[in-house]
Amino acid sequence: MSNGKLQSCGKMIRPGPQAGEIGRRDLLYRFGQGIGSIALTSLLAGDGLLAAESGGPDPLAPKKQHLPAKAKSVIFLFMSGAPGQMDTFDPKPKLRELHGQPITRKYGSLEKRIYVGSPFEFARHGKSGMEISEIFPHLAKRADDIAVIRAMHTSAEAHTTATFFMNTGETIPGSPSMGAWTVFGLGTENQNLPAFVVLPDLRGGVFGGSINWGSGYLPAYYQGTLINSVGDPIVDLQPPEGVTREQQQRNLTLLNELNASQLGAQPNNPHLLTRMKNYELAFRMQTAVPECLDLAKESQATRDLYGLDDKQTEPMARKCLMARRLVERGVRFVQIFSDGWDSHENIAREHRNRGLETDKPVAALLTDLKQRGLLDQTLVVWGGEFGRTADNSMDFFRSGPGRDHNQNAMVMWMAGAGVKGGTVVGQTDELGIRCAENVYHTHDMHATMLRLLGLDDMRLTYYHSGRFKRLTNLGGKLIKEILV
Repeated sequence: MSNGKLQSCGKMIRPGPQAGEIGRRDLLYRFGQGIGSIALTSLLAGDGLLAAESGGPDPLAPKKQHLPAKAKSVIFLFMSGAPGQMDTFDPKPKLRELHGQPITRKYGSLEKRIYVGSPFEFARHGKSGMEISEIFPHLAKRADDIAVIRAMHTSAEAHTTATFFMNTGETIPGSPSMGAWTVFGLGTENQNLPAFVVLPDLRGGVFGGSINWGSGYLPAYYQGTLINSVGDPIVDLQPPEGVTREQQQRNLTLLNELNASQLGAQPNNPHLLTRMKNYELAFRMQTAVPECLDLAKESQATRDLYGLDDKQTEPMARKCLMARRLVERGVRFVQIFSDGWDSHENIAREHRNRGLETDKPVAALLTDLKQRGLLDQTLVVWGGEFGRTADNSMDFFRSGPGRDHNQNAMVMWMAGAGVKGGTVVGQTDELGIRCAENVYHTHDMHATMLRLLGLDDMRLTYYHSGRFKRLTNLGGKLIKEILV
């Protein structure tokens, strides 16, 4: 060997490609293929020709539903910490009769506990006569638009695992979220905005963090994008001072050309394609996101409707109004987090405050969607990670009665596309401790949500770790009573 070249019969022989390498001609051929594929994908996407069942070359292109759909998008209002069912939408007169009476039951260890009646009055509202707590006076006016599911239960009783379960259908981290499954099944209708947006509560973090809106074992295209409701919506969204869009476009073109050569050599590398798509989306979002979230363009009537100029309602009002603007522009899934519902003590004060913060904005969201003709195509879901107990420990009772965690009974409601408003489904026992009639599980809620989007939960699968997996695990049953 001499100077890195082989000699044979006096002739110089250049080494051929080794195992795992590709030759120069093959490299150039694959490079050309990669650039051509990207160009073709862009042209087809621009002409709306990628809406095939598989999604075509673009994983975020609109896809064909399994079944006729009622909803095009979802707004999920997550009440983090878990509202008490008997303090919101499931009145329990018997429990109020027992208020202050001692009981003995096992909760972690044998301890003295006290029955806690709801401190809130209930009244009937709407043509349906739905019973709703006094902490929701504005939402009560929309009683005939919502369908309450009283006999719900779930599979975990700790905040983090229960939050995982509500959002991913599993109690342990690593599975795709509801929003990720939705985008995987349907794609997006706006290529300039994220398909799945998360609006957090800035007072604190979500139990379990970003795993709750992650893509798990699905490709990373489908994960949620966290957007702040105040300040910069996304950190570093705008380029540094002095960098023009033309410069960014040239940089992005060069980066895609370099990445395309690698993609040709590694056609089965999902992470590389995801990175390329994310760079492109980030560039387009610099214009689309600020325009979408510019609430200054809203009328004073709309600001008043949501409570945007009131200090107490402003945080939730901002998120609900953002959610309307996002789905209006084709975003597929928006998740709003409202923190502070974990009322182990002084539920009279804490739940009332949560009502004051969220009631007007949530009711406004339903009103606004309806008057714009968007409620018929938008599914709105409200609920927490589990329910709450009918009793409290003696120590908490003395400082102000509250409630502990309860996975055996909880309440949720849905409204909008395909939902029969004014409906109440299921019953819990007389104290609200356990489900009694027409009982449904979290998986059933997931299955119903997917069905309204035109997706069959048993067919929406992804092969991982030796089996086909789904949001509803072994499947869920439809909550048929609430469906139109």
